[in-house]
Amino acid sequence: MADFEGVYPALTTPMKPDGSLNESVLAQIVEFNIQAGAHGFWVAGGTGESILLTEEENAKIAEITMQQADGRAKIIMHVGASTTAHAARQAEEAARFGVDAICCVPPFFYGRTDVEIAEHYRVVAAAADVPLFVYNLPSATGVEITPSLMKTIQDRVPHLKGLKHSALPAWYVRNFADMGLDCFIGNCWLMLPAMTIGATGLVDGPPNALPELWIAIWEAYQARDLDRAEAAQKTASHAFDRLNETEIPFLTLIKGVLSERLGVDCGDPRPPGLPMSEEQRAKLKKVVDELELAKVAA
Repeated sequence: MADFEGVYPALTTPMKPDGSLNESVLAQIVEFNIQAGAHGFWVAGGTGESILLTEEENAKIAEITMQQADGRAKIIMHVGASTTAHAARQAEEAARFGVDAICCVPPFFYGRTDVEIAEHYRVVAAAADVPLFVYNLPSATGVEITPSLMKTIQDRVPHLKGLKHSALPAWYVRNFADMGLDCFIGNCWLMLPAMTIGATGLVDGPPNALPELWIAIWEAYQARDLDRAEAAQKTASHAFDRLNETEIPFLTLIKGVLSERLGVDCGDPRPPGLPMSEEQRAKLKKVVDELELAKVAA
């Protein structure tokens, strides 16, 4: 059994109208997901607008999520930044609040050797002294964590525990699992097939707003009821496909669905993200109603 497994929503970061962190709504989102059965959270990652947050905001988010989870779900805190020193500071601060693990994108913008990337991870992980998850998101970082690169990291980083794999070669999941790593698939459409080749679960943004749909996949698969798991994956994938038909940008979409379901205002994404138009809001409400995603009490 993996130490980190199940459905870990990649948390959004709700904002107030003035653009500042909405602490009370963040706590509500965490509670909503825990009540739905979430096993943990991937905090302040891509869905959480990580690189648009200040160090102070990251620290506050770590504090709030730890307090609200209160041992009921594991917290993996993203600390990635453009420099090793910045990421290490955020890692140290996250550890101060008792997070269960940290996660980190590789150093980006400049091309780095495998050894440089591994050293970056070694320094960042040592600053926190908690398990480390690599965040394989080449579409955003320009750096793909291949099995070969992961082996270099594994050899040099004693804190390495696993990764979120959000790259296109899904078959790498098997390689990472064979290396003894807790590998979360980072694509909500591929949760079930990824688990059949070794993934320990899912980390992605859509379960923020629709946690029960992906929890259903997990529970069916754990019960070895493949027919029910396949039906649950089809239902979850269809729901997110329908939401994507609104053509609302991802960060705005996730906040919009949560706002509809929880009856709160999750705010707008940080610039250059744009607020939802009234036309988009009407489209979204229509789809939420058609999918029978009733409002819930967080």
